[in-house]
Amino acid sequence: MTSQSPPPERAIAPQQQADDVGLDTMLRPQRLTQFTGQDRLKDNLRILIEAARARGETLDHVLFHGPPGLGKTTLAQVVANEMNANIRHTAGPAIEHSGDLAAILSNMRTGDILFIDEVHRLSRPVEEILYPAMEDFVLDLIVGKGPGAKNVRLKLPRFTVIGATTRLALMTAPLRARFGAVYRMDFYDQAAMETIVERGARILDVPIAAEGTAEIARRARGTPRVALRLLRRVRDYAQVRSDGAITHATAVAALDLMEIDALGLDDLDRRVLRAIIEKFNGGPVGLETIAASISEESDTIMDVVEPYLLQLGFLERTSRGRTATAHAYRHLNLPIPDTAPRTVQPGLFGNSEEAS
Repeated sequence: MTSQSPPPERAIAPQQQADDVGLDTMLRPQRLTQFTGQDRLKDNLRILIEAARARGETLDHVLFHGPPGLGKTTLAQVVANEMNANIRHTAGPAIEHSGDLAAILSNMRTGDILFIDEVHRLSRPVEEILYPAMEDFVLDLIVGKGPGAKNVRLKLPRFTVIGATTRLALMTAPLRARFGAVYRMDFYDQAAMETIVERGARILDVPIAAEGTAEIARRARGTPRVALRLLRRVRDYAQVRSDGAITHATAVAALDLMEIDALGLDDLDRRVLRAIIEKFNGGPVGLETIAASISEESDTIMDVVEPYLLQLGFLERTSRGRTATAHAYRHLNLPIPDTAPRTVQPGLFGNSEEAS
């Protein structure tokens, strides 16, 4: 397997800009050299890839876990590009029956990559088919029914499974154990977010000032997916309300119009915090109760809202439920009760912030 130079990045033609799905594809890096942030993870991946290529072997099974929007799917595609391998995409909920997975596996070729998003949502019967496929590269099928049924074992070519999950704890231990490389993805720091916004603006061919870049990056919750979404919406605002260039003032006006505050909290984040504080006296309160009180899905709160609020130090998880910290009261300009936690919490980008 020979390495290829990174494909040149280019501006998107005007006729392409109407399709956000197409934009998402264009804005995603294709090589490790283009992927910003997650430096330790990239170093480990680079070693894994170079060693496999030097030995002429298929890559070991890889698992990425962490909050949504940090680039797990993108990294899977990057790994496939670095290995010059074909990649097939599926998701845990899409594989309803063991026969569905058997059909996918029987069509794999040597060196192919099978990417399974939301791998924690695979059903147990499907997992039972996946275990021997990952470990021994065989497919066990039951042919027939009743007393005449028999087990047929088919040999599979050596392939790689890349899994992605936002809920590592929900994966069964046997499935986790079959991944030879497990990597956690963390929120990105301000410098990395600015680089991502700058690259996105360059591909979108939109003029942007350094201050505008910094403002979008600051409000993007340390998440590339959010940063690129905000960049597209600020670009729209600049085109309609300004001269098309993104300045600091334009970025602030556009983001304020979208009700995204200086720390990147949106309406849902603030509703969760206000529900805990105003409806349940600051907590502790259970996740399902919070979800019911604001008519939102508990999974959305757990996967999308909570990780960022915990990272900011706005929430604490206790055995009895979620509790709002003094830092959250201060951010919402609410009086801080004596019962609010006042511990030192890590800031989003590693800075300690006193929550008292």
